[in-house]
Amino acid sequence: MSSSSRLVALDVLRGITIAGMIMVNNPGSWGHIYAPLRHAEWNGCTPTDLVFPFFVFVMGVAMYISWSKTDFRLTWRASGKLLYRGLALVLIGWAVSCYGIMLRTLSTGGSWADVGDKIVHGMRFLGVFPRLGIVSCLAGFCLLIFKPKRLPWVAAALLIIYCIIIAVTDSFYLNTDNIVARVDVAVLGENYMYHKGGIAFDPEGLLSTIPCIAHCLLGAFAGKLIMTTGDKWKKVNQLFIFGTVILLTGFLLDYAFPINKSLWSASFVLVTCGLASLLLALLIWIIDICGKRRWSVFFESFGANPLFIYVVSTLTAITLSNIRFSFHGEAYSAWSFWYKVCMQPLLGDNGGSLACALSLVALMWIIACPLYKKKIYIKL
Repeated sequence: MSSSSRLVALDVLRGITIAGMIMVNNPGSWGHIYAPLRHAEWNGCTPTDLVFPFFVFVMGVAMYISWSKTDFRLTWRASGKLLYRGLALVLIGWAVSCYGIMLRTLSTGGSWADVGDKIVHGMRFLGVFPRLGIVSCLAGFCLLIFKPKRLPWVAAALLIIYCIIIAVTDSFYLNTDNIVARVDVAVLGENYMYHKGGIAFDPEGLLSTIPCIAHCLLGAFAGKLIMTTGDKWKKVNQLFIFGTVILLTGFLLDYAFPINKSLWSASFVLVTCGLASLLLALLIWIIDICGKRRWSVFFESFGANPLFIYVVSTLTAITLSNIRFSFHGEAYSAWSFWYKVCMQPLLGDNGGSLACALSLVALMWIIACPLYKKKIYIKL
């Protein structure tokens, strides 16, 4: 696909989310982070809690655009593509996890046998990439089976089902009785899960994938609003109305089902999809209508190859965190050295930590920019 045929505003929004994900996931020190760059402890939403759901929303928009070329026909070929991409994303996530376990074990004096033992008995099965793989596959099937005009109803049904499950089981709190945690423990086992507050609870859990599918479908519906309208002003107006309605609905639903990223609550879905729609409408107005595009090239570079850049950033961060050496009698990793010796003395605790994160974003842009300029798109 040539750059001229791509939806630039969508690439920019996708690039903003990927740059944001890299920044919030890689501070110089987890003990020194500015408040907006932290996740909410449980209920509530910070700017950091927006980046991943924004990407899921954008994935839904791109899904609509992609499958519109085949008139949304559910064929064996289409089914194969959905299953292949979903499985590929899951396996990429597992491979990255294995790489992290390997480096952490070997860099602390462990053996290859220890690496194998930790992978077999303690690798986290879920996470960002497995969730993207499962959601892209299942949301894709929903799109092709129910067709675009029914997407709001399918999304609403999924959110209502999830709300009923949470309400009936009183799973509003972080404890061992939470149904989201109980499902993961029963299916996966505690050793293979993320632990939050000392409890086996995965924020990318199996049950909370239900509302995440609805999240992606709302993104696909936003894609329908964009692609079925020729007039640019009408695109902006429709996205603005859609975003405002679901945003306000999400805030109202917050009184009964609090906004919660870890649970991926229905109110969280509606609020974040509403905000993403409004931001996309703003970007279409700025870039496509007003023609103000020069500022966006930085984010377009990330948006052209988002998952590839995110994988590279994750592998880079893991590697730098496990290259260990001594300096003036103190033990450092390459990443902690960059923070404690280079950034912290210049910018302070929080400022130095943020500077480290931004330096990784800058490094990834050095990789992303040539790919973008040469129109090389690496699909994952």
